[in-house]
Amino acid sequence: MSILDTALLEADSDQLLVAVRALLTAKGILSPEEIAERISITDKGSPAQGARMVARAWTDPDYRARMLADATAAAEEMGIMMRGMPPLGVLENTPSVHNLVVCTLCSCYPRAVLGYPPFWFKSAAYRARAVRDPRGLVAEWGTQLADDVKVRVVDSTADYRWMVLPMRPAGTETWGLEQLAAIVREGDMIGVSVPTA
Repeated sequence: MSILDTALLEADSDQLLVAVRALLTAKGILSPEEIAERISITDKGSPAQGARMVARAWTDPDYRARMLADATAAAEEMGIMMRGMPPLGVLENTPSVHNLVVCTLCSCYPRAVLGYPPFWFKSAAYRARAVRDPRGLVAEWGTQLADDVKVRVVDSTADYRWMVLPMRPAGTETWGLEQLAAIVREGDMIGVSVPTA
């Protein structure tokens, strides 16, 4: 494809986007302000949002309880806009249970708290392997689980999105929120990896 073809394709895409927005507004489905808000929510979504939630849950038992009971409200409490998003659930890793999130159909992902899904999360190989051999999959990420740890695979769907609350690493008991959030990676909140101090 030539540079000219690419430029024309992008121009057509931009025109289509403008037309769709105008149609949504004309039909009364969304106002320009609501469209701008959705764009803002999407732009703000990143793994750093989820990491802030995890760090707070590690240091504030009351917040942790609220997050496990209603993660959507807990995200909003942290200033993360969840309006119009599917409900968010949080799965807590424990010494006996390790959670792994997958979307078996496509790439349903909690974008407001984790941003855009990583390329591997959307791949057919990841989706199939997470269901067929979850223990082997996380081992390839360097996550070694004891034989007595149950691996629970949870399907993120269009109706309900999931993220993992990983276990707090030993040796971080005196760390502050920013330092804790800095060690939480995207994979930790999906369940393929675990945070390390």
